[in-house]
Amino acid sequence: MGETSLVKAICGYCGTGCGLVLEVQDNKIKKIRGDKEAPVNKGQTCVKGAFAYEYVHAKNRLTSPLIRRSGKLVETTWDEAYEFIAKKLGEINGDWGPNAISMFACARTTNESNFITQKFMRTVIGSNNIDGCNRT
Repeated sequence: MGETSLVKAICGYCGTGCGLVLEVQDNKIKKIRGDKEAPVNKGQTCVKGAFAYEYVHAKNRLTSPLIRRSGKLVETTWDEAYEFIAKKLGEINGDWGPNAISMFACARTTNESNFITQKFMRTVIGSNNIDGCNRT
């Protein structure tokens, strides 16, 4: 068994930005606790922030992008996936207009990610069709 190290991080579960301290051993998260020095949560965490981390090491976790070819999902490169997405969005926008495209922003991401999502939709796509579970 290797040495345990403490790694400070920001919780990625929601957009609150709670500070966490991860106990890492042999490159695996073993335990998470709230960071008492973090001004947002002062050492407290919700149950998800404290215990919902085993997915990071899940064997069935996706590790590369997938594209459907001949009815099957196959691994591809990030560059090819981005090109595919850009091409499809361009086609939809060209054929049907910007209001044919919508985007769902998620409360389980950072405020910065939600900001760039709405900025992309409004400036690149030209649509205000943005929704998210964080408004409920």
